[in-house]
Amino acid sequence: MVTVQPTPSEVQAPLLTKLFDPANRDDPYSVYTELRAAGPLHTAAFGLRVANRYADCAAVLGSQEWGHDREPHHLHPTIPAEAFPASFLWMEPPDHTRLRGLVTKAFTARTVAALRPRISALVDELLDNALRAGEFDLIETIAYPLPLTIVCEILGVPAEDHPAVQVWSQALARAFDPDVLMTPAALAERNRAIPEFLGYFRELVSRRRREAQGDDLITQLAAVEEAGDRLTEEELLGTCVTLIIAGHETTVNLVGNGMMALIRNPDQVALLRERPELIGPAVDELLRYDSPIHMNTRAAKRELVVAGEVFAPGEGIVALIACANRDPLVYDDPDRLDVTRFHTSKPIARHLSFSLGHHYCLGAPLALLEMELLLAGVLRRVADMDLLTERPPYKANMLIRGLAELPVRFRGV
Repeated sequence: MVTVQPTPSEVQAPLLTKLFDPANRDDPYSVYTELRAAGPLHTAAFGLRVANRYADCAAVLGSQEWGHDREPHHLHPTIPAEAFPASFLWMEPPDHTRLRGLVTKAFTARTVAALRPRISALVDELLDNALRAGEFDLIETIAYPLPLTIVCEILGVPAEDHPAVQVWSQALARAFDPDVLMTPAALAERNRAIPEFLGYFRELVSRRRREAQGDDLITQLAAVEEAGDRLTEEELLGTCVTLIIAGHETTVNLVGNGMMALIRNPDQVALLRERPELIGPAVDELLRYDSPIHMNTRAAKRELVVAGEVFAPGEGIVALIACANRDPLVYDDPDRLDVTRFHTSKPIARHLSFSLGHHYCLGAPLALLEMELLLAGVLRRVADMDLLTERPPYKANMLIRGLAELPVRFRGV
C-alpha cells in the first residue's frame, strides 16, 4: 500500500483557515506553533504569502526594499480609493518622511515625558473608579479611557467628543483586517465610519483654524496645511484619523492583554512588587508575549527572496509579528511570561510589536509610558486581582487583536 503525503500547500491551507477563524481568536499561539513547524511561508486566502519566523519577519520589516504603500490594494479592495484616508502609514519616502516629520515632535521621548504628571493623575483617577467598583470591566474602565483621553488631548479633540471618536475608531480598526476575512456587516460599518470620521475632523480643523489659538496638534497641523506647501487637506485629515487609531487602539490591547497575562501569572506580579525596576522591561515582555498587533504587510519594491522563495516587484507579504515574537529560535521558553527577560546585559532580540525600520511605531514612547505608569499605580494601590471569567471575549479584529471585555475584581491595598 502506497501512502500519499500531503503537499505543503495542502498542510498549510487548513492551518491558515484555522488561524483566521474568529473562534480561535482567544488562542492563536497554538496555531502559530503549528505554522512554524509546517514551514516558513504559507499562502493566505487573500493571496499573500505569510511569513512566521522571526528572522524573516525582522528582515522584511526592517528593510526599505519592502514598502507599506500597497496594503490598501492588497487587503482592502472594497474601500474606494478616494475614500481611503491619506495616511503616512501607507506611504513611502519622500511623502512618508514629510508627513511623519510634521507630527514626530508631538511623540518624542522628551515631549512624552512631559506628559508624565497628566498620565499619572489620569491613572489614579481610573484606579479610584475601579477600586470603588471592586468588580468591573477592565477594558471599559481603564484600557479605553487611558490612551483615548491622552491622545485626544494631544490632538485637541474636545472631551465631549471622546465617546463618538471611540466608536468611529473601533469601526475603523477593522480597516486593517483583510476585506476577505470580514463579514458584510463589518465591511458596511467600517466603510460608513470612514467618511463620518473624516467629516468630523474636517469640521474640527475648520474650527481650530478659525480660533487660531492653542498648542494642540490639530491647530499646529491646520496652520501648516493653510500655508499650503507641506500638507494637503486630505493628508491632514488622514493623519488625524491615523493618530487617533494608532495612538489608542493598540494601547487598549496592550493594557488588556498585558493585565490579563499578569493576573494569570501572579508569581510575575509578586516579582514586580519586589523589584520595581523591572516595570519598564516588563512592558516590553508583555508586548512580546501577547502583542497588540499580530501581523503587518509589506510589498517588494524589486525582486526579493524570503525563505528561499522569490517575490516579484509589487508582490505582498504578511509578517506574523505575534508568531515571530514567540519564535523558539530567538527566545528561550517563548510561551512563558518572564518579566526579567529584557532586564539583561546580554544581547537580546527586540520584539517586533512596534515594527522595525522607518515604519517603527511613532507612538511607542507614549504607549510605553502609559503602561509603565499604569503598572506602577496597580502595584502601589491594588493588593489582589482576580479574573471573573476564564475565557473573556475578544473583538473580531485579527490584525489589531485584543479583548472586548475583561471582567476583573480588584481589592485595594
